[in-house]
Amino acid sequence: MGFMERFFTNPSSDDERNQLPMNSFATISHNELAAHLDVRSYGEFELTNAVRPAYDLKISPQQGYRHDVYVDEENDTRVPVIMAAVSKKALFSTFIQLVEKLGPVVDVVLETSHDSEAGDHEDLYREHIDTPVLVSLLWEFEDMLLNDGCTGIAVMNQGRPQEVQFDEHKLLIMYGSPLEQFEFTLEKNGVPCDEEIRFLSEAEHVHSTTNDYRSLFQEFCMRLGVEHEAV
Repeated sequence: MGFMERFFTNPSSDDERNQLPMNSFATISHNELAAHLDVRSYGEFELTNAVRPAYDLKISPQQGYRHDVYVDEENDTRVPVIMAAVSKKALFSTFIQLVEKLGPVVDVVLETSHDSEAGDHEDLYREHIDTPVLVSLLWEFEDMLLNDGCTGIAVMNQGRPQEVQFDEHKLLIMYGSPLEQFEFTLEKNGVPCDEEIRFLSEAEHVHSTTNDYRSLFQEFCMRLGVEHEAV
């Protein structure tokens, strides 16, 4: 993340945590904060429970994708990237369709910030899982994966190499070449190309989680076959 964050306890829920930027929400009341966090839709775009824009709304959520390039300075390579924001109704099914494009066997990386210091996260690895098995497991834990702002997942085919990431902001990020199959899947699901689009992760924002989601994440790790020792 490009900014520091801290945990804030939502007064409306004893077990819910919201991870807030240090400089945001400093002058608003708890009631104003609660009202802001309750806003689920901006126009036709519906958010999951995982993330909210900052109170000043410098970036308003919208559906679309854009092209970018990831620069690996260590290996002196440039990898083409697509970043996409998808409204909640179509988000998870779109993610599944993208994962299915990666081939019959994939590797998985889980990203968690449940037990990390603010701004940090831990990566957990599972290699060589059959894609249909993974897809079934993803559907089983759809609610947690959609709505937990401290959980992200990346699925990759090392043989190509290509990767589909469903990050903590609930953005879809696709790496590798060719990208055409990913573009087709996005557009088939009503996600237009907009090279000027900006995403919530590019401004101050709020991450939310609950103790229930933390417990479900532990179960997901066990079912997926990765080791994670809860603090």
